[in-house]
Amino acid sequence: PLPLGGFGISRYTLDHILYKKAITVGATIIEDLAEVIRFSGKSFEVSTRSGTIYQSTFVIGAFGKRSNIDVKLKRSFIQKRAPFLGVKGHYSGDFPDDLVALHNFRGGYCGVSKVEEGKINICYLTDFQTFKKYKNIEIFQQEVLFKNPHLKNIFEQSKPLFTQPLTISQVSFLPKKSVENHILMSGDAAGMIHPLCGNGMGMAIHSALLLSQSLIRFFQGSIPNREALELEYTQHWHQTFKKRLGAGRLFNAVFRYDRLFEPILKGLTLFPTTLPFFIKQTHGKLIIPEE
Repeated sequence: PLPLGGFGISRYTLDHILYKKAITVGATIIEDLAEVIRFSGKSFEVSTRSGTIYQSTFVIGAFGKRSNIDVKLKRSFIQKRAPFLGVKGHYSGDFPDDLVALHNFRGGYCGVSKVEEGKINICYLTDFQTFKKYKNIEIFQQEVLFKNPHLKNIFEQSKPLFTQPLTISQVSFLPKKSVENHILMSGDAAGMIHPLCGNGMGMAIHSALLLSQSLIRFFQGSIPNREALELEYTQHWHQTFKKRLGAGRLFNAVFRYDRLFEPILKGLTLFPTTLPFFIKQTHGKLIIPEE
């Protein structure tokens, strides 16, 4: 049971809602690719693929897991090979509306839940060493995922809505800096928790709230300068998320190895009251108190 309840929504729908909300409050939406970000003195200069150059007092990096900007900034995590591959698809089929399922398989795990319009969202994360032994996603699913009978049943009873599943390689869960070359990082660009914790979107939205609050205090004059703002945001970010990220890395290590996972799962079955304790380690407190 999830004490707060919940609902499923795809990134496509959520991003469009945020896009429309931004327009209603006066934001200007520019469809372009930021290629170079330079900081000089008190402001930024952002050059885009179209050749346009923008000036800004602050720049927020909300570009997700990895991007061309990470490469340009030579961020530490981008210099190291990441062992994970993510695969995602939407499906039609019969799956309970009020269930979030998490299944493991050799070298990874798979999450299944409903999103809008009755679609089933199926995502799995696997280590690349396991995946590369097989020729493609379909063979990998047949030979590895389907060893889990529950996953086999879900896939066989569902019809894909994407022409091909979406894939992303080099998924890194290494620590990142929340401020890099004065760029204020938010969401997965600041730090990414393992999907098995089920708290990635919550963390991304919460980090945006923390950053927004610091920026508002700066423009109101409560924070004296850029250095103080960067320090405050970094401290708040670490206080809020560092422990959760560490717990997520630990749980992921356990979940990936059958020799560890199976005895722990049996223990949780015998002592189910211990499960909420483990879940709590990767989740924070209510941001807005219940009325």
